[in-house]
Amino acid sequence: MFPKFSLRSMFHGAGGGNDIQWCFSQVKGAVDDDVAEADIISTVEFNHSGELLATGDKGGRVVIFQQEQENKIQSHSRGEYNVYSTFQSHEPEFDYLKSLEIEEKINKIRWLPQKNAAQFLLSTNDKTIKLWKISERDKRPEGYNLKEEDGRYRDPTTVTTLRVPVFRPMDLMVEASPRRIFANAHTYHINSISINSDYETYLSADDLRINLWHLEITDRSFNIVDIKPANMEELTEVITAAEFHPNSCNTFVYSSSKGTIRLCDMRASALCDRHSKLFEEPEDPSNRSFFSEIISSISDVKFSHSGRYMMTRDYLSVKIWDLNMENRPVETYQVHEYLRSKLCSLYENDCIFDKFECCWNGSDSVVMTGSYNNFFRMFDRNTKRDITLEASRENNKPRTVLKPRKVCASGKRKKDEISVDSLDFNKKILHTAWHPKENIIAVATTNNLYIFQDKVN
Repeated sequence: MFPKFSLRSMFHGAGGGNDIQWCFSQVKGAVDDDVAEADIISTVEFNHSGELLATGDKGGRVVIFQQEQENKIQSHSRGEYNVYSTFQSHEPEFDYLKSLEIEEKINKIRWLPQKNAAQFLLSTNDKTIKLWKISERDKRPEGYNLKEEDGRYRDPTTVTTLRVPVFRPMDLMVEASPRRIFANAHTYHINSISINSDYETYLSADDLRINLWHLEITDRSFNIVDIKPANMEELTEVITAAEFHPNSCNTFVYSSSKGTIRLCDMRASALCDRHSKLFEEPEDPSNRSFFSEIISSISDVKFSHSGRYMMTRDYLSVKIWDLNMENRPVETYQVHEYLRSKLCSLYENDCIFDKFECCWNGSDSVVMTGSYNNFFRMFDRNTKRDITLEASRENNKPRTVLKPRKVCASGKRKKDEISVDSLDFNKKILHTAWHPKENIIAVATTNNLYIFQDKVN
């Protein structure tokens, strides 16, 4: 079902006929160095078929790209992604009761599985979740009895004959319309939304609470997790991410700023304050420092497609957990261990609080996450090989093979290596997405979206 994927080819170059290498496909967005705050990409998400790719930005816009049909002549070349629809999802608001500005920035986008010709997605800012319908229209009705063609109403007394309205072809138009607005349920900023495998309900999580919604009901949600203490001075941790299990509709997990992941079963009680499982790795005393708690905070949690594993991302590493083993992860991958000695300066410039996301490939055999200097990392779970690649406009000729990058932590720097001290911490890849069925990845730099794909020689 899934294409064979191997990182070995990336290390040995263009070897045998079936070697797979990552190559440049497309880049979207302005080239200017002067980036408008509103254009910064804040989320990236493929739909269930991979045909559509959505991005949200700090300006509250959602841009959807559609994959063109495959080229019949070149069977190995897959269709490019072109703009399909752009719409304003959220507007800036002001909470007059609390004197707070509510940003329009899109925090998360989640697609619903397609059930008819239209597509549906959920998008959220800090406070309000919206269900959008994206539909195509290529015909328009003509020949009304009580309406002129320009839309003006006709005097009924002047109608002497009845016409049968007909549909006439027109240029394809893609419409985005808000079908549901789920508001006023979160006191704190929403960080996650996740659609349940029953496709009828979804959860939304903020810093201290998780709510369960029905997709058809906007005026009521059920609070299923509440970690707010009676006295806010006793607050020790916040919720950082939450996700439903991909197959088991009663199970969800949420991660915390203390580096723990709690798995809850909604069958146990209406309020899931008591978890079923607690996943936590004992801290290594030799690595204890002032920054330990900050860098152990989990910024993202994702179930594997199979539902057997989950992946968590903290500041320096990616961990894979088996749901049957709570005391330690089964795999740990260091993303940028060379930054451990730089934590003090990263704390001063606030980079230590960056929230990196992570994603699985379609067959759960490879994981990907971002880093600084527009680098992104891949880890092959079978071969235990890893690679660092760069999203850069310097290699922007289609099908240009990406060269692996290496960072020199200390000592003498080799020719192709880059020194830790010359990394650009303003260039960071926080958001990545992997096509559910093919080796196509989307990587968001500040205001550009890069699309890479494998190259079959």
